[in-house]
Amino acid sequence: MPVLTQGVQTGEWLLSEADGEFSRDKATVTVAGGIALPSGTVLGKVTASGKLVKYADTNSDGSQSAVAILWNALPGVNGDYPATVFTRATEAHGAMLNGGIGVDAPGTADLKAIGVIVR
Repeated sequence: MPVLTQGVQTGEWLLSEADGEFSRDKATVTVAGGIALPSGTVLGKVTASGKLVKYADTNSDGSQSAVAILWNALPGVNGDYPATVFTRATEAHGAMLNGGIGVDAPGTADLKAIGVIVR
């Protein structure tokens, strides 16, 4: 019998959030390189465009600072997508972020500074 591997499901990484939709914002997220973004992807903000992209501490366009976590998965088709993101008053399961690979220490510190706690 074949072994099936299921990725991180929408919101599976979310431990808690504030009442109502206080923790959530709407944003435009850019998918680049044809790489799908699963729910729980840590995002940074490109200074020039104000759009969110996948966070990487090695970036130099503003997105080297983590500012949000993606709620809904986005397809691996390049372009801009409307999305819901968590930007404050949130607790996240760290090992499930970024498709199950987690987030680095600088990203964790960036998120903590905006009230998103990685456990």
